[in-house]
Amino acid sequence: MRTPHSDASGALETPISLTDLGRVRVLRALAEYSQLSRAEIATRTGLARATVSSVIYDLIDHGLVRERAESGPSTARAGRPPQILSLEPSAAFALGLDIAHDHVRAILTDVVGTVCWDRTEPMPVDEDPEGALTAAERLINAAEQDVGISREKILGLGAGIASPVDKDGRRLHAEGIMPGWVGVRPVDELASRIGLPVQITNDANAGVLAEHRYGAARGCDDVVYVRLSSGIGAGAICDGRMLLGHGGIAGELGHLVVEAQGMVCRCGNRGCLETIASPPAIAGLLARSWGRPVASQDLIGLLRSGDRGTVRAIEDAGAAVGGALAAAVMVLNPELIVVGGELAAVGDYLFEPMRRAIARDIMSSHAESLRIVPSALGDNASVRGAAALILEGAPEALARRQGAPT
Repeated sequence: MRTPHSDASGALETPISLTDLGRVRVLRALAEYSQLSRAEIATRTGLARATVSSVIYDLIDHGLVRERAESGPSTARAGRPPQILSLEPSAAFALGLDIAHDHVRAILTDVVGTVCWDRTEPMPVDEDPEGALTAAERLINAAEQDVGISREKILGLGAGIASPVDKDGRRLHAEGIMPGWVGVRPVDELASRIGLPVQITNDANAGVLAEHRYGAARGCDDVVYVRLSSGIGAGAICDGRMLLGHGGIAGELGHLVVEAQGMVCRCGNRGCLETIASPPAIAGLLARSWGRPVASQDLIGLLRSGDRGTVRAIEDAGAAVGGALAAAVMVLNPELIVVGGELAAVGDYLFEPMRRAIARDIMSSHAESLRIVPSALGDNASVRGAAALILEGAPEALARRQGAPT
């Protein structure tokens, strides 16, 4: 799947040459399918077998692809066992950054997406962009030093942020959501600090990319991912392509009005889904009802103790989320809905009323093949999707590096 790209320098990329094109096709096939034989690569790329063999030889020689004999019952047959090819994991690396409301988290992955390093710094992010960007720079430097790799092997930095982001990744729509970030251009700030290509997207878009590449939505090209956290957002992939909208800010499910006379939302509207179904909203409702403080992190314990008020509040939230998702189902006709974020951890207290509301409000033709599942990646979805923004361009980047004069 191809994702939006923003070159932090503003310069145009060097076009892929015809020589590099064969390398790109082979590398992309291996990135998508992990392990393939030469015959399978020829089938999937449309390249002649002789061309595939020549390209593979060069890629192995440059340390970008590894080869091993296939193991298993089929190898017991007479003759030479098939040779299986895969990307060399250490051929390159990518950085992922999660800029949330209450923390900055960084990971380093190898070129196949395996996490090699992971660290989080809790901090109040919304009003302190300078502190958050400094923390990000500190984490990135620590990752490079701890893993012991040269910066030349890092393809770039992808960042997911808890704010709507324009399609080019440069402008945040942070008003009322991350107030201190209004006017900040994190792509340019991060690129100037770390000297690497930077891409940035909304955290829900990063989440759907991660679930599509590594998690619950693998093999599914029509999926909606909803993140139920202190902010609520959605990311969608339609026919294998991420749905961004005209300006790049599609998927703001949390600011869909579901209760016309409800509470005023931080976005300025009244009765948004986020005012009803986010963990802070649910905790706030209980606190007002009980006349004592309740925190978001208390909800799981209250459910386990069988508290009826908490059960009802979660069920009402699930029904509200289901109603909002029903509208998305009718418009987008996804095969799969993946639910992530902190609230997904409450399980069937949320999922059952959500499923009922969706089934009630959609047509039977839309419901026939629709599945609704929890996130497979949990809290890791946003940061792994951020790194995947960079890995999506790895075949082209590696092909250019191989073709560059030495």
